[in-house]
Amino acid sequence: MEDIIRFNHFSFKYYSQAEPTLYDIQLNIKKGEKILIVGPSGSGKSTLANCINGLIPFVYKGDIQGSVEIDGLCIGNGNGKQAKSLFDVSKKVGTVLQDPDGQFVGLNVAEDIAFALENDNTPLKEMKERVEKMAQIVDMQNFLSNNPYELSGGQKQRVSLAGVMVDDVDILLFDEPLANLDPKTGKVAIELIDDLHKDGKTIIIVEHRLEDVLHRHVDRIVVIEEGHIVQVGTPDEVLSSDVLQKCGIREPLYCTACKYANVKLTPEMHPESLDSLNMDAVSSSLHNWYDQVKPKEETQNKKVVMKIDNLCFSYDGIKPILSHVSANIYQGEMVSIIGKNGAGKSTLSKCIVGFENQDEGTITIEDLDLSKLSIKERADHVGIVLQNPNQMISKTMIYDEIALGLKIRGVSEEEIEKRVTHIMKICGLAPFKKWPISALSFGQKKRVTIASILVLNPKVLILDEPTAGQDYYHYSEIMNFLKELNEQGQTIVLITHDMHLMLEYTPRAIVLCNGEKIADQKAYEILCNEQICEKANLKETSLFTLAKKAEIEDPVQFVEKFIQFEKERKAYEN
Repeated sequence: MEDIIRFNHFSFKYYSQAEPTLYDIQLNIKKGEKILIVGPSGSGKSTLANCINGLIPFVYKGDIQGSVEIDGLCIGNGNGKQAKSLFDVSKKVGTVLQDPDGQFVGLNVAEDIAFALENDNTPLKEMKERVEKMAQIVDMQNFLSNNPYELSGGQKQRVSLAGVMVDDVDILLFDEPLANLDPKTGKVAIELIDDLHKDGKTIIIVEHRLEDVLHRHVDRIVVIEEGHIVQVGTPDEVLSSDVLQKCGIREPLYCTACKYANVKLTPEMHPESLDSLNMDAVSSSLHNWYDQVKPKEETQNKKVVMKIDNLCFSYDGIKPILSHVSANIYQGEMVSIIGKNGAGKSTLSKCIVGFENQDEGTITIEDLDLSKLSIKERADHVGIVLQNPNQMISKTMIYDEIALGLKIRGVSEEEIEKRVTHIMKICGLAPFKKWPISALSFGQKKRVTIASILVLNPKVLILDEPTAGQDYYHYSEIMNFLKELNEQGQTIVLITHDMHLMLEYTPRAIVLCNGEKIADQKAYEILCNEQICEKANLKETSLFTLAKKAEIEDPVQFVEKFIQFEKERKAYEN
């Protein structure tokens, strides 16, 4: 099968930077392949993707050495037919961006999906049929008249996916397609992408959630670090090596569990998925590990710091978004709020901080009724980091954005410098202290907004998808800092689709479904409950599946022991 993409000794340096972002890239992608690109934040994987979809050099300018050929079009110093514009490349490559807001052009969902067809002068009848078909595929057929900017993060991602799929291009590039999707919707998205691959499309996926992408087979994984390709191999080859750990990339949980049990994974064991993994080679070791680890009982402070009582809310006065939701948040705990896209998680947080006023019910913090306070007054008690960083940023420079809240509160310049510098280091932003925010990636912008709230140290801290778009290194750095705050008494509420985050850092989770609370219990118990997972669009943890396949006596306790073991291991390493 012939190559459809060729990188030939390709290097790229942005004009605004002193050093190249990509160094001497040698990579051939065959027509019809499915490729997964992974690497830490800032490693150059998004830059590599932008070379494929034409944003480099037609939007982002810089110095190019070597060449890249995309289905006969050449960028750089090659001998093929030179691409003359971004339009030329767009007829070869369709892209779903990491930030869906940056991709919307229509006034409603139908218009946005139809945009590429309108540009091609597609007949109206055919256009409507193709738009309706794509909307059904991504389960957005009931939202065709909605404004895209009023959708949830996951719904926005599905609209972007439909807008790319509707145009019949040969190469499809997905830049973190799972970043804002709940686990089950993410699983459906990967299945949709796999169906496109089976139809003959060449698929390139840039994603941090490696285990979720491997829900369906990929041909090769490309690992990038500091602008260099450090490994290209099959999933079995990559998962059997130590390259992911060295590069700070989270491997599938079942692989980590096997390694904790002193199993040496090899390509012959087929660790790409639990369906292919040779259980005969790992089962005995998993049983021995399970027998050796003794469970510990977790203690919990039962002093209520925030009480949500019988909360009801509707945007239009007709369709309920929250229905009689009640929950207690305890002093000094870290708790997750989880559920499918559109379940009401973000709306609940908006009611807590005062962006929306509930129709019924009360929210109190230390017996103080928040409904009697303005948004500014509530900010002294509860802080929130929004899911979309672009909705929070108001300054040009990174340092000024993080320092803004402290300056408004009259904190001294000396104290501001100390606290902002410390937070920037924790959030992986120290090298960018004097950078403009416009030069940052979506994930880096996310870290800026987290830092701008963390620096204020509110009583209750709410974070909406705090680690979306983060590599495992920065994910761990942010979460370990939150853990430190939590251990010092900071109460933290996490709204998340990341089930590993929930398992590792939050002993308790509250599950919302269609605006109602359907569970409030230990996190690992939720991900071992098939009924709750099905109802709330969650995904049974691969640890539970692994334990069942290995015929562990108590699979739920296996998950509990894994979480405990990992916490103790990381505490020892730190």
